[in-house]
Amino acid sequence: MAELVIRDADVVDGTGAPAYRADVVVDGGRIVSIVREAAASGCQRPTATRELDADGLTLAPGFIDMHAHSDLALLRDPDHSAKAAQGVTLEVIGQDGLSYAPVDDRTLGEVRTAITGWNGYGDDLDFDWRSVGEYLDRLDRGIAVNAAYLIPQGTVRALAVGWEDREPTATELGRMKRLVAEGLEQGAVGLSSGLTYTPGMYAKDAELTELCRVVASYGGYYCPHHRSYGAGALEAYREMVALTREAGCALHLAHATMNFGVNKGRAPELLALLDEALADGADISLDTYPYTPGSTTLAALLPSWASEGGPAEALRRLTDPETAERIRHHLEVLGSDGCHGVPVEWETIEISGVTSPDLAQYVGRTIAESSAARSEPPWTTAHRLLVQDRLGPTILQHVGHEENVRLIMRHAVHTGGSDGILQGAKPHPRAYGTFPHYLGRYVRELGVLSLEECVARLTSRPATRLRLPDRGTVREGFRADLVLFDAATVAAGSTFEAPRTLPTGIPHVLIDGRFVIEDGRRTDVLAGRAVRRTPTAAG
Repeated sequence: MAELVIRDADVVDGTGAPAYRADVVVDGGRIVSIVREAAASGCQRPTATRELDADGLTLAPGFIDMHAHSDLALLRDPDHSAKAAQGVTLEVIGQDGLSYAPVDDRTLGEVRTAITGWNGYGDDLDFDWRSVGEYLDRLDRGIAVNAAYLIPQGTVRALAVGWEDREPTATELGRMKRLVAEGLEQGAVGLSSGLTYTPGMYAKDAELTELCRVVASYGGYYCPHHRSYGAGALEAYREMVALTREAGCALHLAHATMNFGVNKGRAPELLALLDEALADGADISLDTYPYTPGSTTLAALLPSWASEGGPAEALRRLTDPETAERIRHHLEVLGSDGCHGVPVEWETIEISGVTSPDLAQYVGRTIAESSAARSEPPWTTAHRLLVQDRLGPTILQHVGHEENVRLIMRHAVHTGGSDGILQGAKPHPRAYGTFPHYLGRYVRELGVLSLEECVARLTSRPATRLRLPDRGTVREGFRADLVLFDAATVAAGSTFEAPRTLPTGIPHVLIDGRFVIEDGRRTDVLAGRAVRRTPTAAG
Protein backbone atom coordinates (compact mmCIF):
# COMPACT_ATOMS: atom_id res chain seq x y z
CA MET A 1 0.00 0.00 0.00
CA ALA A 2 1.20 3.52 -0.82
CA GLU A 3 2.34 5.85 1.95
CA LEU A 4 -0.03 8.78 1.35
CA VAL A 5 -3.07 9.77 -0.68
CA ILE A 6 -4.05 13.44 -0.85
CA ARG A 7 -7.80 13.41 -1.48
CA ASP A 8 -9.96 15.87 -3.40
CA ALA A 9 -7.28 18.51 -3.95
CA ASP A 10 -7.67 21.30 -6.49
CA VAL A 11 -4.50 20.58 -8.44
CA VAL A 12 -2.67 23.51 -10.02
CA ASP A 13 0.03 21.44 -11.65
CA GLY A 14 2.61 24.11 -12.47
CA THR A 15 2.19 24.03 -16.25
CA GLY A 16 -0.24 26.95 -16.41
CA ALA A 17 -3.11 24.60 -17.32
CA PRO A 18 -6.49 25.05 -15.60
CA ALA A 19 -6.89 23.54 -12.14
CA TYR A 20 -8.53 20.15 -11.79
CA ARG A 21 -9.76 18.06 -8.87
CA ALA A 22 -7.92 14.86 -8.09
CA ASP A 23 -6.59 12.32 -5.64
CA VAL A 24 -2.78 12.34 -5.64
CA VAL A 25 -0.90 9.29 -4.37
CA VAL A 26 2.62 9.59 -2.97
CA ASP A 27 5.05 6.77 -2.25
CA GLY A 28 8.82 6.54 -1.91
CA GLY A 29 9.20 10.28 -2.30
CA ARG A 30 7.46 10.33 -5.69
CA ILE A 31 4.01 11.01 -7.11
CA VAL A 32 2.93 7.54 -8.19
CA SER A 33 -0.67 8.16 -9.23
CA ILE A 34 -3.05 11.02 -10.05
CA VAL A 35 -6.74 10.13 -10.29
CA ARG A 36 -8.71 13.04 -11.73
CA GLU A 37 -12.22 13.71 -10.43
CA ALA A 38 -11.90 10.64 -8.28
CA ALA A 39 -14.94 11.35 -6.13
CA ALA A 40 -17.24 11.81 -9.13
CA SER A 41 -15.87 9.13 -11.43
CA GLY A 42 -17.47 6.16 -9.72
CA CYS A 43 -14.24 4.17 -9.96
CA GLN A 44 -12.50 2.68 -6.98
CA ARG A 45 -10.54 5.41 -5.25
CA PRO A 46 -6.86 4.93 -4.41
CA THR A 47 -5.94 3.99 -0.85
CA ALA A 48 -2.83 4.49 1.24
CA THR A 49 -1.49 4.05 4.74
CA ARG A 50 -2.34 7.69 5.38
CA GLU A 51 -5.09 9.82 3.88
CA LEU A 52 -5.10 13.63 3.87
CA ASP A 53 -8.38 15.39 3.16
CA ALA A 54 -7.48 18.33 0.90
CA ASP A 55 -11.01 19.46 0.13
CA GLY A 56 -10.88 23.25 -0.24
CA LEU A 57 -7.10 23.31 -0.67
CA THR A 58 -4.97 23.89 -3.74
CA LEU A 59 -2.18 21.36 -4.37
CA ALA A 60 0.81 22.74 -6.29
CA PRO A 61 4.45 21.85 -6.82
CA GLY A 62 6.73 23.19 -4.11
CA PHE A 63 7.88 26.72 -4.80
CA ILE A 64 11.41 27.38 -6.08
CA ASP A 65 13.13 30.50 -4.74
CA MET A 66 15.38 31.53 -7.61
CA HIS A 67 17.31 34.09 -5.55
CA ALA A 68 18.00 33.21 -1.92
CA HIS A 69 20.61 34.21 0.65
CA SER A 70 20.32 31.18 2.93
CA ASP A 71 23.91 30.00 2.40
CA LEU A 72 24.64 29.80 6.14
CA ALA A 73 21.06 29.87 7.46
CA LEU A 74 20.45 26.41 6.01
CA LEU A 75 23.34 25.08 8.10
CA ARG A 76 22.72 26.95 11.34
CA ASP A 77 18.90 26.91 11.46
CA PRO A 78 17.38 23.42 11.10
CA ASP A 79 13.89 24.93 11.47
CA HIS A 80 14.24 27.47 8.62
CA SER A 81 10.52 28.26 8.76
CA ALA A 82 11.25 31.53 7.00
CA LYS A 83 11.21 29.56 3.76
CA ALA A 84 9.58 26.23 4.61
CA ALA A 85 6.40 27.90 5.88
CA GLN A 86 6.07 29.77 2.56
CA GLY A 87 5.91 26.51 0.63
CA VAL A 88 9.47 26.84 -0.65
CA THR A 89 10.98 23.41 -1.29
CA LEU A 90 14.11 24.55 -3.19
CA GLU A 91 16.32 27.62 -2.88
CA VAL A 92 19.04 28.78 -5.29
CA ILE A 93 21.95 30.13 -3.24
CA GLY A 94 25.47 31.38 -4.01
CA GLN A 95 23.95 34.62 -5.30
CA ASP A 96 25.35 38.03 -6.25
CA GLY A 97 28.87 36.79 -6.79
CA LEU A 98 29.79 36.24 -3.12
CA SER A 99 29.49 33.04 -1.14
CA TYR A 100 31.56 30.48 0.72
CA ALA A 101 32.92 28.11 -1.95
CA PRO A 102 35.34 27.75 -3.59
CA VAL A 103 37.68 29.32 -1.02
CA ASP A 104 40.98 28.88 0.73
CA ASP A 105 41.75 29.90 4.31
CA ARG A 106 42.50 33.50 3.30
CA THR A 107 39.47 34.15 1.13
CA LEU A 108 37.07 32.37 3.47
CA GLY A 109 37.82 34.92 6.19
CA GLU A 110 37.57 37.80 3.72
CA VAL A 111 34.24 36.65 2.33
CA ARG A 112 32.80 36.04 5.80
CA THR A 113 33.61 39.65 6.69
CA ALA A 114 32.44 41.09 3.36
CA ILE A 115 28.95 39.57 3.53
CA THR A 116 28.40 39.34 7.27
CA GLY A 117 25.44 41.66 6.71
CA TRP A 118 23.84 39.06 4.42
CA ASN A 119 24.49 35.91 6.40
CA GLY A 120 26.17 36.74 9.72
CA TYR A 121 29.78 35.90 10.36
CA GLY A 122 29.06 32.26 11.17
CA ASP A 123 30.89 32.01 14.51
CA ASP A 124 28.58 29.13 15.41
CA LEU A 125 29.54 27.06 12.38
CA ASP A 126 32.42 24.74 11.55
CA PHE A 127 33.54 25.81 8.07
CA ASP A 128 34.82 22.34 7.23
CA TRP A 129 34.65 22.77 3.45
CA ARG A 130 36.67 24.64 0.84
CA SER A 131 35.45 23.39 -2.56
CA VAL A 132 31.98 23.62 -4.08
CA GLY A 133 31.59 19.86 -3.85
CA GLU A 134 32.50 19.84 -0.16
CA TYR A 135 29.95 22.59 0.54
CA LEU A 136 27.23 20.61 -1.28
CA ASP A 137 28.23 17.51 0.68
CA ARG A 138 27.75 19.53 3.86
CA LEU A 139 24.22 20.41 2.76
CA ASP A 140 23.58 16.73 2.10
CA ARG A 141 23.83 15.98 5.80
CA GLY A 142 20.26 17.27 6.05
CA ILE A 143 18.69 20.71 5.71
CA ALA A 144 15.16 22.10 5.94
CA VAL A 145 14.62 22.61 2.19
CA ASN A 146 16.55 21.67 -0.94
CA ALA A 147 19.28 23.95 -2.28
CA ALA A 148 21.01 24.48 -5.60
CA TYR A 149 24.26 26.44 -5.81
CA LEU A 150 25.66 29.09 -8.15
CA ILE A 151 29.43 29.52 -8.28
CA PRO A 152 30.10 33.09 -7.05
CA GLN A 153 32.28 34.95 -9.54
CA GLY A 154 33.47 37.50 -6.97
CA THR A 155 34.65 34.74 -4.65
CA VAL A 156 36.42 33.04 -7.57
CA ARG A 157 38.12 36.33 -8.47
CA ALA A 158 39.20 36.90 -4.86
CA LEU A 159 40.74 33.43 -4.84
CA ALA A 160 42.58 33.78 -8.17
CA VAL A 161 43.31 37.53 -8.37
CA GLY A 162 42.57 39.12 -5.00
CA TRP A 163 40.48 42.19 -4.23
CA GLU A 164 42.39 44.61 -6.47
CA ASP A 165 40.91 46.61 -9.33
CA ARG A 166 42.94 45.25 -12.21
CA GLU A 167 42.67 42.85 -15.10
CA PRO A 168 43.76 39.26 -14.46
CA THR A 169 46.89 37.84 -15.98
CA ALA A 170 46.50 34.99 -18.44
CA THR A 171 47.47 32.58 -15.67
CA GLU A 172 44.91 34.06 -13.28
CA LEU A 173 42.14 33.96 -15.89
CA GLY A 174 43.01 30.34 -16.59
CA ARG A 175 42.72 29.55 -12.90
CA MET A 176 39.33 31.26 -12.69
CA LYS A 177 38.08 29.21 -15.63
CA ARG A 178 39.31 26.00 -13.98
CA LEU A 179 37.62 26.92 -10.69
CA VAL A 180 34.34 27.52 -12.50
CA ALA A 181 34.64 24.25 -14.40
CA GLU A 182 35.45 22.34 -11.21
CA GLY A 183 32.45 23.85 -9.44
CA LEU A 184 30.14 22.87 -12.28
CA GLU A 185 31.58 19.36 -12.36
CA GLN A 186 30.92 19.13 -8.61
CA GLY A 187 27.25 20.03 -9.05
CA ALA A 188 26.77 23.81 -9.26
CA VAL A 189 24.00 24.94 -11.62
CA GLY A 190 25.70 28.05 -12.95
CA LEU A 191 27.63 31.21 -12.16
CA SER A 192 26.52 34.35 -10.31
CA SER A 193 28.04 37.83 -10.27
CA GLY A 194 27.67 40.90 -8.10
CA LEU A 195 28.80 43.64 -10.43
CA THR A 196 28.18 46.42 -7.92
CA TYR A 197 30.06 44.47 -5.21
CA THR A 198 33.81 44.09 -4.83
CA PRO A 199 35.76 42.29 -6.13
CA GLY A 200 33.36 41.01 -8.80
CA MET A 201 32.69 44.52 -10.09
CA TYR A 202 36.31 44.83 -11.23
CA ALA A 203 35.77 42.24 -13.97
CA LYS A 204 35.49 43.61 -17.49
CA ASP A 205 33.19 42.11 -20.11
CA ALA A 206 35.93 40.09 -21.79
CA GLU A 207 36.72 38.32 -18.51
CA LEU A 208 33.05 37.60 -17.79
CA THR A 209 32.55 36.32 -21.33
CA GLU A 210 35.36 33.81 -20.91
CA LEU A 211 33.83 32.51 -17.68
CA CYS A 212 30.40 32.33 -19.30
CA ARG A 213 31.83 30.21 -22.12
CA VAL A 214 32.84 27.67 -19.50
CA VAL A 215 29.37 27.79 -17.95
CA ALA A 216 27.74 27.29 -21.34
CA SER A 217 29.90 24.25 -22.08
CA TYR A 218 28.44 22.54 -19.00
CA GLY A 219 24.84 23.52 -19.69
CA GLY A 220 24.67 25.99 -16.80
CA TYR A 221 23.42 29.58 -16.71
CA TYR A 222 24.78 32.98 -15.76
CA CYS A 223 22.95 34.95 -13.07
CA PRO A 224 24.31 38.50 -12.75
CA HIS A 225 23.46 41.23 -10.32
CA HIS A 226 24.50 43.62 -13.05
CA ARG A 227 26.34 46.92 -12.92
CA SER A 228 23.42 49.27 -12.29
CA TYR A 229 19.78 49.20 -11.29
CA GLY A 230 19.74 53.00 -11.31
CA ALA A 231 21.22 55.61 -13.64
CA GLY A 232 22.71 53.05 -16.03
CA ALA A 233 20.13 50.28 -15.66
CA LEU A 234 19.16 49.78 -19.31
CA GLU A 235 22.77 49.89 -20.43
CA ALA A 236 23.64 47.32 -17.75
CA TYR A 237 20.88 44.97 -18.89
CA ARG A 238 21.99 45.41 -22.50
CA GLU A 239 25.57 44.59 -21.49
CA MET A 240 24.53 41.31 -19.87
CA VAL A 241 22.44 40.26 -22.85
CA ALA A 242 25.29 41.00 -25.27
CA LEU A 243 28.06 39.24 -23.38
CA THR A 244 26.04 36.07 -22.74
CA ARG A 245 25.02 35.91 -26.37
CA GLU A 246 28.68 36.26 -27.33
CA ALA A 247 29.48 33.39 -24.95
CA GLY A 248 26.52 31.26 -26.02
CA CYS A 249 25.38 31.10 -22.40
CA ALA A 250 21.88 31.12 -20.91
CA LEU A 251 21.12 34.29 -18.93
CA HIS A 252 18.99 34.67 -15.81
CA LEU A 253 18.61 38.27 -14.63
CA ALA A 254 18.64 38.48 -10.84
CA HIS A 255 16.02 40.65 -9.07
CA ALA A 256 15.19 42.35 -12.36
CA THR A 257 14.03 45.79 -11.30
CA MET A 258 14.12 49.37 -12.54
CA ASN A 259 14.73 51.48 -9.43
CA PHE A 260 15.38 55.06 -8.32
CA GLY A 261 13.63 58.18 -9.61
CA VAL A 262 15.46 58.05 -12.95
CA ASN A 263 13.66 54.80 -13.83
CA LYS A 264 10.08 55.53 -12.79
CA GLY A 265 7.78 54.18 -15.50
CA ARG A 266 10.63 52.73 -17.58
CA ALA A 267 9.87 49.02 -17.23
CA PRO A 268 8.46 48.92 -20.80
CA GLU A 269 11.90 49.87 -22.13
CA LEU A 270 13.49 46.94 -20.30
CA LEU A 271 10.84 44.52 -21.52
CA ALA A 272 11.23 45.73 -25.12
CA LEU A 273 14.98 45.09 -24.86
CA LEU A 274 14.36 41.55 -23.61
CA ASP A 275 11.65 40.84 -26.19
CA GLU A 276 13.98 41.84 -29.01
CA ALA A 277 16.70 39.51 -27.74
CA LEU A 278 14.26 36.65 -27.15
CA ALA A 279 12.84 37.02 -30.64
CA ASP A 280 16.40 36.75 -31.96
CA GLY A 281 16.93 33.44 -30.16
CA ALA A 282 18.46 34.49 -26.83
CA ASP A 283 17.91 32.20 -23.82
CA ILE A 284 16.84 34.62 -21.08
CA SER A 285 14.83 34.40 -17.87
CA LEU A 286 14.54 36.66 -14.83
CA ASP A 287 13.29 36.74 -11.26
CA THR A 288 11.64 39.42 -9.12
CA TYR A 289 10.31 39.88 -5.61
CA PRO A 290 6.83 41.44 -5.22
CA TYR A 291 7.85 44.53 -3.23
CA THR A 292 9.18 47.98 -4.07
CA PRO A 293 12.08 48.44 -1.58
CA GLY A 294 15.40 46.71 -2.13
CA SER A 295 17.75 45.36 0.50
CA THR A 296 21.52 45.09 0.75
CA THR A 297 24.36 46.16 3.04
CA LEU A 298 25.23 49.75 3.86
CA ALA A 299 28.80 49.07 2.73
CA ALA A 300 27.52 48.09 -0.72
CA LEU A 301 26.77 51.76 -1.41
CA LEU A 302 30.45 52.74 -1.18
CA PRO A 303 32.31 53.61 -4.39
CA SER A 304 34.26 50.66 -5.71
CA TRP A 305 37.63 52.31 -5.20
CA ALA A 306 36.86 52.59 -1.46
CA SER A 307 36.55 48.82 -1.15
CA GLU A 308 39.51 47.83 -3.30
CA GLY A 309 41.76 45.42 -1.45
CA GLY A 310 38.98 43.86 0.61
CA PRO A 311 37.04 44.61 3.80
CA ALA A 312 40.09 45.49 5.89
CA GLU A 313 41.18 48.09 3.35
CA ALA A 314 37.66 49.55 3.18
CA LEU A 315 37.66 50.00 6.96
CA ARG A 316 41.12 51.57 6.86
CA ARG A 317 39.95 54.14 4.27
CA LEU A 318 36.84 54.94 6.31
CA THR A 319 38.97 55.74 9.35
CA ASP A 320 41.19 58.13 7.40
CA PRO A 321 39.46 61.56 7.56
CA GLU A 322 40.60 62.77 4.15
CA THR A 323 39.63 59.54 2.38
CA ALA A 324 36.34 59.37 4.26
CA GLU A 325 35.49 62.84 2.95
CA ARG A 326 36.20 61.68 -0.60
CA ILE A 327 33.84 58.75 -0.03
CA ARG A 328 31.14 61.13 1.21
CA HIS A 329 31.55 63.34 -1.85
CA HIS A 330 31.16 60.36 -4.19
CA LEU A 331 28.09 59.14 -2.33
CA GLU A 332 26.27 62.43 -1.88
CA VAL A 333 27.37 64.47 -4.89
CA LEU A 334 28.72 62.34 -7.73
CA GLY A 335 26.65 59.19 -7.27
CA SER A 336 28.86 56.18 -6.50
CA ASP A 337 28.87 53.05 -8.61
CA GLY A 338 27.93 51.16 -5.44
CA CYS A 339 24.75 53.27 -5.31
CA HIS A 340 24.04 52.61 -9.00
CA GLY A 341 25.30 56.00 -10.18
CA VAL A 342 22.63 57.90 -8.24
CA PRO A 343 23.55 60.38 -5.45
CA VAL A 344 22.44 58.74 -2.22
CA GLU A 345 19.15 59.92 -0.70
CA TRP A 346 19.56 59.24 3.01
CA GLU A 347 15.82 59.43 3.62
CA THR A 348 15.45 56.24 1.54
CA ILE A 349 18.11 54.26 3.46
CA GLU A 350 16.60 52.42 6.43
CA ILE A 351 18.84 50.38 8.75
CA SER A 352 17.37 46.87 8.97
CA GLY A 353 20.05 45.18 11.04
CA VAL A 354 23.38 45.58 12.83
CA THR A 355 25.77 43.05 14.29
CA SER A 356 26.64 45.08 17.41
CA PRO A 357 23.94 45.32 20.11
CA ASP A 358 25.30 48.76 21.00
CA LEU A 359 23.91 50.09 17.70
CA ALA A 360 20.41 48.60 17.98
CA GLN A 361 18.81 52.04 18.36
CA TYR A 362 19.47 52.74 14.67
CA VAL A 363 17.44 49.73 13.44
CA GLY A 364 14.08 50.58 11.87
CA ARG A 365 15.00 54.21 11.22
CA THR A 366 16.37 55.87 8.12
CA ILE A 367 19.79 57.45 8.15
CA ALA A 368 18.07 60.81 7.72
CA GLU A 369 15.86 60.22 10.77
CA SER A 370 18.73 59.10 12.99
CA SER A 371 20.97 61.96 11.91
CA ALA A 372 18.21 64.51 12.54
CA ALA A 373 17.63 63.10 16.01
CA ARG A 374 21.34 63.53 16.73
CA SER A 375 21.61 66.96 15.03
CA GLU A 376 24.42 65.76 12.78
CA PRO A 377 24.89 65.34 9.02
CA PRO A 378 23.61 62.05 7.57
CA TRP A 379 27.09 60.99 6.48
CA THR A 380 28.32 61.26 10.07
CA THR A 381 25.64 58.77 11.11
CA ALA A 382 26.32 56.42 8.21
CA HIS A 383 30.07 56.61 8.76
CA ARG A 384 29.70 55.79 12.46
CA LEU A 385 27.61 52.71 11.63
CA LEU A 386 30.03 51.45 9.01
CA VAL A 387 33.09 51.80 11.24
CA GLN A 388 31.67 50.73 14.60
CA ASP A 389 29.80 47.75 13.10
CA ARG A 390 32.73 46.85 10.85
CA LEU A 391 30.70 46.98 7.60
CA GLY A 392 27.96 44.89 9.21
CA PRO A 393 24.77 47.00 8.84
CA THR A 394 22.06 45.86 6.45
CA ILE A 395 19.62 48.29 4.87
CA LEU A 396 16.28 48.61 3.17
CA GLN A 397 16.49 50.92 0.17
CA HIS A 398 13.13 52.54 -0.58
CA VAL A 399 13.73 53.29 -4.25
CA GLY A 400 11.29 51.08 -6.21
CA HIS A 401 8.15 51.74 -8.26
CA GLU A 402 4.98 49.64 -8.09
CA GLU A 403 4.11 50.04 -11.78
CA ASN A 404 7.54 48.66 -12.73
CA VAL A 405 7.12 45.73 -10.34
CA ARG A 406 3.75 44.75 -11.83
CA LEU A 407 4.79 45.06 -15.46
CA ILE A 408 7.94 43.00 -15.04
CA MET A 409 6.16 40.20 -13.16
CA ARG A 410 3.76 39.83 -16.09
CA HIS A 411 6.56 39.08 -18.56
CA ALA A 412 6.64 35.66 -20.17
CA VAL A 413 10.09 34.70 -18.78
CA HIS A 414 9.43 35.85 -15.22
CA THR A 415 10.08 33.66 -12.17
CA GLY A 416 9.91 34.35 -8.42
CA GLY A 417 12.83 35.04 -6.13
CA SER A 418 12.81 36.42 -2.60
CA ASP A 419 16.33 37.91 -2.45
CA GLY A 420 15.64 37.40 1.24
CA ILE A 421 18.31 38.48 3.71
CA LEU A 422 17.53 36.70 6.98
CA GLN A 423 19.94 38.73 9.12
CA GLY A 424 19.07 41.74 11.23
CA ALA A 425 16.37 42.72 13.69
CA LYS A 426 14.06 44.05 10.96
CA PRO A 427 14.87 42.29 7.69
CA HIS A 428 12.96 42.94 4.50
CA PRO A 429 9.57 41.17 4.74
CA ARG A 430 10.26 39.46 1.41
CA ALA A 431 12.45 36.96 3.29
CA TYR A 432 9.39 35.57 5.08
CA GLY A 433 6.62 36.59 2.69
CA THR A 434 7.50 36.59 -1.02
CA PHE A 435 5.57 33.51 -2.16
CA PRO A 436 2.33 33.95 -0.18
CA HIS A 437 2.48 37.65 -1.11
CA TYR A 438 2.43 36.70 -4.79
CA LEU A 439 -0.57 34.43 -4.21
CA GLY A 440 -2.51 36.64 -1.83
CA ARG A 441 -1.75 40.15 -3.06
CA TYR A 442 -0.96 39.88 -6.77
CA VAL A 443 -3.25 36.94 -7.65
CA ARG A 444 -6.28 37.10 -5.36
CA GLU A 445 -6.48 40.80 -4.50
CA LEU A 446 -5.09 42.57 -7.58
CA GLY A 447 -5.52 39.98 -10.35
CA VAL A 448 -2.17 40.86 -11.88
CA LEU A 449 -1.63 37.13 -12.55
CA SER A 450 -4.01 34.19 -12.63
CA LEU A 451 -3.46 31.51 -10.02
CA GLU A 452 -2.36 28.96 -12.62
CA GLU A 453 0.05 31.36 -14.29
CA CYS A 454 1.53 32.53 -11.00
CA VAL A 455 2.14 28.97 -9.81
CA ALA A 456 3.90 28.17 -13.11
CA ARG A 457 6.25 31.11 -12.53
CA LEU A 458 7.09 29.80 -9.07
CA THR A 459 7.52 26.12 -10.02
CA SER A 460 7.89 24.64 -13.50
CA ARG A 461 9.51 27.67 -15.08
CA PRO A 462 12.33 27.81 -12.49
CA ALA A 463 12.72 24.02 -12.74
CA THR A 464 13.19 24.37 -16.49
CA ARG A 465 15.88 27.02 -16.02
CA LEU A 466 17.64 24.75 -13.50
CA ARG A 467 17.30 21.76 -15.88
CA LEU A 468 15.61 19.65 -13.23
CA PRO A 469 13.94 16.73 -15.00
CA ASP A 470 11.62 15.60 -12.21
CA ARG A 471 10.63 18.70 -10.23
CA GLY A 472 8.37 21.69 -10.67
CA THR A 473 5.23 19.90 -11.89
CA VAL A 474 2.53 17.72 -10.31
CA ARG A 475 3.04 14.71 -12.55
CA GLU A 476 3.29 10.97 -12.08
CA GLY A 477 6.90 9.94 -11.53
CA PHE A 478 7.96 13.39 -10.34
CA ARG A 479 9.33 14.08 -6.88
CA ALA A 480 6.70 14.74 -4.24
CA ASP A 481 7.86 18.27 -3.42
CA LEU A 482 4.40 19.73 -2.84
CA VAL A 483 2.57 22.59 -1.15
CA LEU A 484 -1.09 22.72 -0.12
CA PHE A 485 -2.60 26.17 0.42
CA ASP A 486 -5.98 27.82 0.75
CA ALA A 487 -6.26 30.10 -2.27
CA ALA A 488 -9.00 32.11 -0.54
CA THR A 489 -6.91 33.02 2.50
CA VAL A 490 -3.20 32.56 1.71
CA ALA A 491 -1.30 35.71 2.62
CA ALA A 492 2.06 36.94 3.80
CA GLY A 493 2.10 37.59 7.54
CA SER A 494 5.36 39.51 7.32
CA THR A 495 5.22 43.29 7.17
CA PHE A 496 7.83 46.03 7.39
CA GLU A 497 6.83 46.51 11.03
CA ALA A 498 6.83 42.76 11.87
CA PRO A 499 8.97 41.14 9.16
CA ARG A 500 9.49 37.75 10.83
CA THR A 501 5.77 36.88 10.97
CA LEU A 502 4.97 33.61 9.20
CA PRO A 503 2.35 33.38 6.45
CA THR A 504 -1.22 32.16 6.77
CA GLY A 505 -3.17 29.73 4.61
CA ILE A 506 -0.35 27.22 3.93
CA PRO A 507 -1.11 24.19 6.13
CA HIS A 508 1.06 21.53 4.47
CA VAL A 509 4.43 21.38 2.70
CA LEU A 510 6.13 18.15 1.63
CA ILE A 511 9.65 17.45 0.41
CA ASP A 512 10.29 14.00 -1.06
CA GLY A 513 6.86 13.03 0.26
CA ARG A 514 7.72 13.92 3.86
CA PHE A 515 5.88 16.64 5.76
CA VAL A 516 8.12 19.56 6.66
CA ILE A 517 5.04 21.69 7.45
CA GLU A 518 2.02 19.78 8.81
CA ASP A 519 -1.19 21.43 9.93
CA GLY A 520 0.60 24.77 9.80
CA ARG A 521 3.46 23.73 12.09
CA ARG A 522 7.09 22.93 11.34
CA THR A 523 7.97 19.28 11.88
CA ASP A 524 11.46 18.04 12.77
CA VAL A 525 11.96 16.58 9.27
CA LEU A 526 15.16 17.60 7.46
CA ALA A 527 14.33 16.31 3.98
CA GLY A 528 16.33 18.90 2.05
CA ARG A 529 19.52 18.07 0.19
CA ALA A 530 21.83 19.66 -2.36
CA VAL A 531 20.28 19.58 -5.83
CA ARG A 532 23.13 19.15 -8.24
CA ARG A 533 23.25 20.16 -11.89
CA THR A 534 22.17 17.45 -14.27
CA PRO A 535 25.48 16.14 -15.68
CA THR A 536 26.37 17.12 -19.23
CA ALA A 537 29.65 16.73 -21.04
CA ALA A 538 31.81 19.84 -21.36
CA GLY A 539 33.08 20.77 -24.74
